[in-house]
Amino acid sequence: MLCLECEWVWDSWYAQDKGLWHAFFLKADRALVDPDLRHFNVSQGHAISRDLVHWTYLGTSFAPSSGPAFDDMTTWTGSVIKAKNGEWHLFYTGGSRSEGALIQRIGHAVSTDLQNWTRAGETGLCLDLNGPNAALYETEHRVGHWHDRAMRDPFVIADPDGDGYLMFFTARVAGMIEANAAGAIGFATSPDLDTWTLQEPVFAGAFGQLEVPQVFRMGKRWYCLFCTSAAHWSEAHTRTSGQSPVTGNHYLIADDLRGPWKVAPGPFLDGGNPCRRYAARLLETEDGPVLIGFADQTKAGFGGYLLDPEPVHIEAGGLLRLGPRQPAVGIHANEK
Repeated sequence: MLCLECEWVWDSWYAQDKGLWHAFFLKADRALVDPDLRHFNVSQGHAISRDLVHWTYLGTSFAPSSGPAFDDMTTWTGSVIKAKNGEWHLFYTGGSRSEGALIQRIGHAVSTDLQNWTRAGETGLCLDLNGPNAALYETEHRVGHWHDRAMRDPFVIADPDGDGYLMFFTARVAGMIEANAAGAIGFATSPDLDTWTLQEPVFAGAFGQLEVPQVFRMGKRWYCLFCTSAAHWSEAHTRTSGQSPVTGNHYLIADDLRGPWKVAPGPFLDGGNPCRRYAARLLETEDGPVLIGFADQTKAGFGGYLLDPEPVHIEAGGLLRLGPRQPAVGIHANEK
């Protein structure tokens, strides 16, 4: 596990370069005592590993702006991608002191060494909920309906069907009476990682929040891993799923990257009450895919460290399951 003596660790994201895994993660001082205070006293840390188990901590890699800015209070969860010219790009969630970090926006920074980051452009601001498609989102903070205006956790990939890039992020749609039916996976496109256009959400419903999305392909299907709380299951999903709400990690599934997406049927992938692991990421290793996330609740309370990776595999029908892969009896090769 990755555990820091003096700091809590939670949401994480990863990159591979020259045989090393690079973990980036949110962190805050344990001297705060109350772990709920960590969200507004946050910076980003960086560690490296060859096996996702033994880590070397490199310190703080990114932090809120020093002056008035959209990200001068919080720099929350994001993702890292390498451009065609070899430059690394960090996309992250920014929150400002003037708004109490209740209005979230997407920021952008660049690096050549994965440790030292410079905000792109004049301020680093990359994307907000504006433009022709903004009306499809909940663009204002609905006080009493939700604790924030959601636009966070950007996950960026190269467009497999073109030369540009795609961004998926946590959001909510407008006009929903039930707060827990408004959770959405937002969507934006870019030709160059610098200029972004807000698009229609690729999914909405089932939960009030679909946090820390990660989109990837395994076999012939697309998956969108996300995390959510037992308190944020919609009435409809609770009724139709036949399951009691839990907190943890589940996923959407689709045949096409741009949808339609649906909540994967069957058991919730990785959840419990209390939640053991949250904000999980799926990583492809030489031994197969694994799930890695932070320890949420332990017998002693909030964990605040990264757990060792756990194997995950695809069963018949394309559903994900935790645990070592079983002999592929009756499963097509491209579904293994």
